[in-house]
Amino acid sequence: MKLTSTQWKNGFNSGFITLLVIAVLVIFLAPFAYMILTSLKTQDQISIVGAPIWPAQPAVYDYNGKEVETFNVPVATCEGFDPGDDSLKEFAIVKKGQKDSYFVDPGNLERGEFLCSVAWRSLDRTWQWSPTWSNYQEVWDTINYPNLMWNTTLYAIVSTIGVLFSCTLVAFGFSRFRFPGRDLLFIILISTIFLPGAVTIVPTFTFWQWVRTTFESLGLPNIGVGTWGPLFIPSFFANAYDTFLLRQYFMTLPRELDEAAMIDGASPLKVLWSVIIPQSYPALMAVTVFHIVYAWNDYFGPLIYLSTNRDAWPISIALSTFNGIYGQQPQLIQAGALMALIAPLILFMVAQRFFVQGIVITGVEK
Repeated sequence: MKLTSTQWKNGFNSGFITLLVIAVLVIFLAPFAYMILTSLKTQDQISIVGAPIWPAQPAVYDYNGKEVETFNVPVATCEGFDPGDDSLKEFAIVKKGQKDSYFVDPGNLERGEFLCSVAWRSLDRTWQWSPTWSNYQEVWDTINYPNLMWNTTLYAIVSTIGVLFSCTLVAFGFSRFRFPGRDLLFIILISTIFLPGAVTIVPTFTFWQWVRTTFESLGLPNIGVGTWGPLFIPSFFANAYDTFLLRQYFMTLPRELDEAAMIDGASPLKVLWSVIIPQSYPALMAVTVFHIVYAWNDYFGPLIYLSTNRDAWPISIALSTFNGIYGQQPQLIQAGALMALIAPLILFMVAQRFFVQGIVITGVEK
């Protein structure tokens, strides 16, 4: 069947877009692939000149009880071979020389040792796949990885619960209730996004230091500096970014559903629980993913408030300290970074459908 010009054009456009997407994907994933490959190397594999990007070590061959290296040797330079053969073959070197070296053919030992008129230093080594999985075990043992993962997961889950609870209530109020100054209050709330975080560091730290001093003087448990309090408690008082996302989504839901529930005797909180939330899973999932990733990567907050409590450090703080100690061993740094990345990556893959749907819908008000 002969294709029309329009079909040819559509096919070309589709193919071009596909190739473009693949190229962008390769470029985007290249650093991630480099991280994985580097994390499986040893220090020697990284420092070997001419080594491939993947974890490899020079291939060796056991000859007469001795391990000898193998090289790709031009066949034409070796005695007993066709001088017109331009191919390369893998031979094991048994005696090195500046201009002439002796080799054996691992595939044909009956030939014995033979001379090749070639400088062995100019030859290309053959390489074999040699990953070092013990790098991950070393990182696991060095930084007490299970405790760090527990601390980080605790921080992410508790703060996410606080964000979902508080932001849902605030967003519900702004999207469903009519009261004087509502729009002005919402503008003030959104304007806090533009407030630089550096401006609030000193007063916020001073407040939590005062909380610590006051509670200790009263004989109460400390919830200030040195504890999780400064990181957990603020999450239960909403934030502008997640409130905005949820409010935009709630406004896309028909008010007729609320009115029908109220006719049946539902209170506002009952409407929120039975009508709004069941239809808002995509937006709630988007907020969940956003905040978990934020909490997982948060460095500045734990650094300020947990610096004196090493047992409560999340993985972001511990990795920074670990990188400072093992700065000359990039394979361990990459292994640690990859171990910290696995949990958020799995979360995003599992919640991808809801996450994308929530982002698309919350940006459009019907």
